[in-house]
Amino acid sequence: MSMDAVTLPDLSGRTAIVTGANSGLGVETTRMLAGMGARVVMAVRDVDKGREAADAVRGETEVRWLDLADLASVRAFAKEWKGDLHLLINNAGVMAIPESRTKDGFETQFGTNHLGHFALTNLLLEHVTGRVVTVSSSLHRRAPGIEFDNVDLVGRYTPYRAYNQSKLANLLFTLELQRRLADAGSPVLAVAAHPGYAATNLQSHSGSRVQRALLAVGNRVFAQNATAGALPTIYAATQDVPGAAYAGPKNMGGQRGAPALAGRSEAAWNSVAAHRLWALSEELTGVTFPLTSSTG
Repeated sequence: MSMDAVTLPDLSGRTAIVTGANSGLGVETTRMLAGMGARVVMAVRDVDKGREAADAVRGETEVRWLDLADLASVRAFAKEWKGDLHLLINNAGVMAIPESRTKDGFETQFGTNHLGHFALTNLLLEHVTGRVVTVSSSLHRRAPGIEFDNVDLVGRYTPYRAYNQSKLANLLFTLELQRRLADAGSPVLAVAAHPGYAATNLQSHSGSRVQRALLAVGNRVFAQNATAGALPTIYAATQDVPGAAYAGPKNMGGQRGAPALAGRSEAAWNSVAAHRLWALSEELTGVTFPLTSSTG
């Protein structure tokens, strides 16, 4: 199997989790990993849709319920996990939705896109043997930083301000996770990816009819398909890349084309902010890093 002349490994005997695997980038990521021989656990909020998606995938799959907007669900999912986990693909997300709250009271985009995956990753980390891949977005560049004193954006909420902040949080999480893994002497890599401009149903949940119509036109005219959008995730998961690497399409300013290592904003390299975000995330979720530092 090849991907624009990049040879992909045989993942027979390996297990992967893909969150949000019932549609869009998630199901395409599942399809490619299963095609490489991996057993893929499709972690989905809607089990019926997950089973429909699994029926369309050739290879070994299993559907399990996971609601990243509910920390009790995250804990239950992780508690039931047994055995090694080669790849954890933090793919699920919500985009530019009207203001709302998760089951635990967090702003929904920050709570789902970042805090849910933060908790899931740390609760599963002792099982992970390969990589943690977190899907971000090129729109992280539009977030000047994390609004630490008001992460729920109370009184300041706009759908894209919240989305952009959550996607910056994904990259800062990856940066600090990699630092902690290295400090613990772990061979596991924390990496990230973005799909560029990919036509998926992620853009269809805006509360604005006009915005949905404009995005639909953009999807038809400019976007690459979901398969192409999933390739950077596969690249980050399987190619020889350094820790904290960030992959994305290499053409049209990072919006289309074959995957390669991608640039990120200065804010996404801020190690002080990454450390502060980690501490805040531990406080909000009650979940901590499970590995012991090798440096004492």
